Amino acid sequence: MKRLWLILAFGVLLPATARAEPIVIVQSSSGGFTGGTVTTGPLTIDLGSIALSPNSVGVYLFNGLTMGVNYTLSVVVTGITNWDTLTAELLDPIGDGNDRTDPASQPAYVPAGYSTSNNEDGLSFAQRAALARSASFTGGSAMVTANEMSDVGDILMFSGIGAGRATVTFGLRNYGSNGFLLRLSSNGSQTPEPASMLLLGTGLAGMLAARRRRSQNV
Repeated sequence: MKRLWLILAFGVLLPATARAEPIVIVQSSSGGFTGGTVTTGPLTIDLGSIALSPNSVGVYLFNGLTMGVNYTLSVVVTGITNWDTLTAELLDPIGDGNDRTDPASQPAYVPAGYSTSNNEDGLSFAQRAALARSASFTGGSAMVTANEMSDVGDILMFSGIGAGRATVTFGLRNYGSNGFLLRLSSNGSQTPEPASMLLLGTGLAGMLAARRRRSQNV
């Protein structure tokens, strides 16, 4: 009878363990970043709707991901005005035994106690996992650029033109780092807005006309 109770107790605890969900919180932000409501499932992580101004940064702390499992991460990005590239980068905690291939000097944006992700720390964007990597900007699909096979870092860059919002999806996998970071950042776009293009064109036309008049007077 005691053995039967142990089996039943184990059967009750096992599904609860399998349903354990990762903990994801906003660690820090700057430049006008606004985080959304995070929801997680057995194999999914939804960061909700976030707002990113030009040159703004949002950093998420991840704990409790099941080791070796591929998660699908999604996020809706708003505030896409005057920038055109969203960068996602994984940052690994220092002192976890996988730091010997880290760069000698870390970029200035890496928080204290963390380093860029190398090929030995077990963090990745689930490359070769057949998970979707896509971004649909208001103006159309985005181009995805990845740097994952070097010790410089694990980086995904989604570049596209759009005003308003984008829906971004990519994979995430952890083989052993606890408390790692996901850094989302936007660049400052050098592409002028249509109104600016009109003013620029009008200005150039005026300069050419003035130059032509001076030449005729001479």
